Amino acid sequence: MAKMTVLHSFFQDIGTVQILCALLLFFLILVSATWKTSPFRMPPGPFPLPIIGNLHILDLKRLDKSLEKLSKKYGNVFTLSFGTKKSVVILGYEAAHDALVNHADEFGERSVVPSFQKLTNGKGLISSHGDEWKTMRRFALSTLRDFGMGKTTIEDRIHKEAEMLIKEIEAHKGQPFYDKWLMNGCTGNVICSIVLGKRFDYHDPIFVKLIQIVSQNVKLMGSPAVQLYNMFPFLGFLLGAPNILFRNMHEQRKFFVEFLKLNRQTVNENDIRSYVDAFMLKQQEEMKKPDNYFDEENLLVSTLNLFGAGLETTSSSLQWAFLMMIKYPEIQKKVQEEVDEVVGDGRLPTLEDRKILPYTDAVIHEVQRFCNIVTLPVGRETTCDTHFREYFIPKGTRVLILLSSVLFDKMQWESPDKFTPSHFLDAQGKFTKKAAFLPFSAGKRVCLGESLAKAELFLLFTALIQKFTFYPAPGVTSEDLNLEPDFGITSSPKYHLVCAVSRKQKKGP
Repeated sequence: MAKMTVLHSFFQDIGTVQILCALLLFFLILVSATWKTSPFRMPPGPFPLPIIGNLHILDLKRLDKSLEKLSKKYGNVFTLSFGTKKSVVILGYEAAHDALVNHADEFGERSVVPSFQKLTNGKGLISSHGDEWKTMRRFALSTLRDFGMGKTTIEDRIHKEAEMLIKEIEAHKGQPFYDKWLMNGCTGNVICSIVLGKRFDYHDPIFVKLIQIVSQNVKLMGSPAVQLYNMFPFLGFLLGAPNILFRNMHEQRKFFVEFLKLNRQTVNENDIRSYVDAFMLKQQEEMKKPDNYFDEENLLVSTLNLFGAGLETTSSSLQWAFLMMIKYPEIQKKVQEEVDEVVGDGRLPTLEDRKILPYTDAVIHEVQRFCNIVTLPVGRETTCDTHFREYFIPKGTRVLILLSSVLFDKMQWESPDKFTPSHFLDAQGKFTKKAAFLPFSAGKRVCLGESLAKAELFLLFTALIQKFTFYPAPGVTSEDLNLEPDFGITSSPKYHLVCAVSRKQKKGP
C-alpha cells in the first residue's frame, strides 16, 4: 500500500512538472513573438562573450570582410559587441542611404574614438561634437570655398602642381620610380597652398618627413593594435602601434605650432593668403563672444585635419588610378585617345572638359569604386532614441556604416567584383551618375573636401595620362601585376614601382 502511494505521488509530480514545462514553453514562445514585433527590439547579432564581446569572430586586419560575412547571417542591420561596447552595423546601399540621408539627424553625431580623442583633444573637424563641430565645419566649408574649392578657380592651383609633378616624373626618363611619395607630395602641396598659403619643394626634408608621418599614421590607425586600443584604452601600455602613433602626432604638432606662430606675425586682413590666415582673423572677431570656439587648439587641430585628409585619400586614389592603367593597358589607350581627340596636347585639361570626356570620367569613378579607398566602417552615434528599419537603437549607440559594401552592392552594380568603367556609361557611351557611388559618404557629415578631391583626381589624372604612358617596372607584366591593397584607415596599393614614358618620346618627331 505504501509503495502504491509513493508511485502515485511520483506520477503526480511528473504531471506537475510537465504542466510547468508546457507553461514555461508557452511563455517563452509568447515573449519571443512579442519581442519580434516590439518597438524596442535592437537588431539581431551574434551572442557576445564577457569582456571581449564578439572579438573572437572578427578579423581586425580585414574588418570589412568580417562584417560582410556576418551580414549574410544577420542581415544588413545587425548588432555587434566590440569589447563591452555594443555597436549597430549597417551595410548595403539601401540601408546606408536610409541611415545617412533619411535619418541624418538621428545618426548625426560622430562616435568617440579613444585614439582620435587623444590625438585631437576632442577638437577640430573630425573629433569635435555638437555646436563646436557645426561651427568648425561651417567655417571650414565657407573658407575653403573662398579659396576656390568647388569652383573653377581651384584649377590654377592644381595645374601649377600638375606641372611640377610632370617635371619630377620627366626627370626619371622612363626609368622605374616609386610613385607613392610623388603623389603624396603633389596632393600635399595642393592642400598646403590652400591651408598654409605655401607649397614645398618635393625634396624638402621637412615636407618629406611630414608626409611620411601622415602615411605611417594612416596605416597605424587602421591596424589591429590601434583598434584594440580603441576598445580597451587601458591596454595602451602593452600595444606598440598606439605609442608610435602618438609620438608621430607630437612631431607633427611641433611643426604646425611653429608654423602658426610665425604666420601670426604676418597676418594681414587686406591680404588673406590661406585658411590659417582666415582662422586667425576670425579669432580676433570672436574673442569677446561667450561661446567662442575659435581657440588655438581648434586652429591647430583643424589645420592638421585638413592637411592629413587632403593628402592621403586623393594620393591613394591617384596611385590606384595609374596602377589600374598599367594593369589594363587597353583602357589606358582608350583614355588617351579620348583626351587626344578632345583636348589635344597644346594645353592641360580643364574641369570644363570633364563634360566632354565621358569615358575618362567613367574610368576615374570606377577607380574610386573598385579600389575602395575607405575600407573601415564610418563611425556615427545616435543623437536620440531611434527607430530604424523596424529596430530600436538607443541614444548614444555607436553606428558603423560600411561604405565598401555600398560600392560592391550586387543589387546596384552589374559586375561589382570587376573593374568595369561601363558601370558609369549608358548605352550611348555618355557618362551617367549612380546613386550607389558613395566613396565620400553622404548626408550632413559628407566629406567636406569632396569637391576638391574630385577636381584634383580629374585634373591630375588627365594631365599625366596626356603626357605619359604608364608601364610596370622591368620584369613585371601587367597580367601578373600585384593588386593587393595595403590597409590602414584608407587603402593604397602595395605595388608602387612604375615607369612613365613620355608620349612625345614614344611617338618621335
